[in-house]
Amino acid sequence: MESQDAIRSLAALAHGLRLEVYRLLVVAGHAGMTPGAIAARLEVPGATLSFHLKELMHAGLVLQQRDGRHLIYRAAFEHMNSLLGFLTANCCQGDACPETTAAGGVCEC
Repeated sequence: MESQDAIRSLAALAHGLRLEVYRLLVVAGHAGMTPGAIAARLEVPGATLSFHLKELMHAGLVLQQRDGRHLIYRAAFEHMNSLLGFLTANCCQGDACPETTAAGGVCEC
């Protein structure tokens, strides 16, 4: 991942509603959610949600797929993992992190 991609992604997540939408889509997994379901769950107007979904898509964090007459939004897990890798690439001064952190713990270098 390039620095500009990371900046774009982090900037998109630096808004409360976009962060909520993204976290909701992460929880939904590969099944994703329709805009109507997202709007109902977060109690936001459709037009507002549409704007924020476009920002998340522009940042590469969210994917959109048409399923018949419906749009399905999903978290872009590959992009999310690339962003996390970019953020932790120089963790532990370039040495491998202890095994406990590889299993999902927080590095305490």
